[in-house]
Amino acid sequence: MPNELAPPSNHSTGPARLLVIEPNRTGLDVFARRLGDLGYRLIACDSSSNAVAEMHRAPVDLVLAELRMGPVSGVDLTRMIRDDTALKDTPVILITGKSDSSGAVDGFAAGADDVVAKPFHFEVLAARIARRIARARSVLELREDNLNLDARVVTRSIELGEIREAFEKSEAERLRLERLVGRD
Repeated sequence: MPNELAPPSNHSTGPARLLVIEPNRTGLDVFARRLGDLGYRLIACDSSSNAVAEMHRAPVDLVLAELRMGPVSGVDLTRMIRDDTALKDTPVILITGKSDSSGAVDGFAAGADDVVAKPFHFEVLAARIARRIARARSVLELREDNLNLDARVVTRSIELGEIREAFEKSEAERLRLERLVGRD
């Protein structure tokens, strides 16, 4: 039975790929196990430093990162993702301490799609992840549909131009023939 919390990937036919950045090894192991149990494929990092390079190497459907970590914070990572044309639409969820409201504001200002405060219910986090991936997938499908529509418009415009040109040639030939017949 398919898991409704793990929708298909934006980048492949398999399960969604998540990049999880958690400096605490125990926390990383928990995320890996719980998200893996939901059917997600995980790329795990213990720092943000290599996350963008990792995302270019293997595209991901969502980034889940700690807001406060060093040397590159989750907020800084979010900014780097939003500034990178190839990655800018990747959903980002940041995890913060429950009393870190200024960090949450900074995360949203940097472009995070969601900020989740600890402690949290894992099922709620899983639902948020699934929703963000589904939304990103819908946006991707809409963009692809728009590109296809744009291509069809261009094709139709070219065809219309060719028809107009053929009509103008036909009309010119008709007028030439009328003049010839009129001389007789």
